[in-house]
Amino acid sequence: MNRWNIPPWLEAAVLQRDKACVYCRRDFSVPALSRGEKPSWEHIINDEAIITRTNISLCCVSCNASKGAKDLRIWLESNYCKEKGINRSTVADVVKTALADIEKAA
Repeated sequence: MNRWNIPPWLEAAVLQRDKACVYCRRDFSVPALSRGEKPSWEHIINDEAIITRTNISLCCVSCNASKGAKDLRIWLESNYCKEKGINRSTVADVVKTALADIEKAA
């Protein structure tokens, strides 16, 4: 387990899947020029108990810091997302799936 309680099998699966930020699509294969461009672990739905393939992802430190503990739907309407061109249609499929699941549950 890593320090976020993500088991090794899940960490490996996410590292294989998420080659870019799931929000802004920053390519992680390109060396980061700043801390904000580095990958970080993300709970798409802000619930540390949901440690699944559909909730754990990689995003850049900048997106993670901006999103913080905000609800995904609210964060996608933020000035940060508008300035970066992040919206429901530009995010990775894993985020689109999380959005659909949120809306089904609402």
